[in-house]
Amino acid sequence: MQLNRLKKGESAMIVKINATKELRDRFNSFGIVSGEEITIIEHSLAKQAIEIAIGSSLIVLRTNEAEKIEVTINKEEK
Repeated sequence: MQLNRLKKGESAMIVKINATKELRDRFNSFGIVSGEEITIIEHSLAKQAIEIAIGSSLIVLRTNEAEKIEVTINKEEK
């Protein structure tokens, strides 16, 4: 499942990043790497951006960037 498909409040584990080396490096600088837990905080009104929490950081990604992050939804979620 792609990160941009998660709903507000859902958490997931990053399993794969399908991006160019430059974008993977940018994600890595934010701590967005395989094995990390990520939570959706908010979607922008037009759904063009997604605010996420990873560790103690809040980050805003463009939807087209979030599409490149594959996740697995955590089982404890409702």
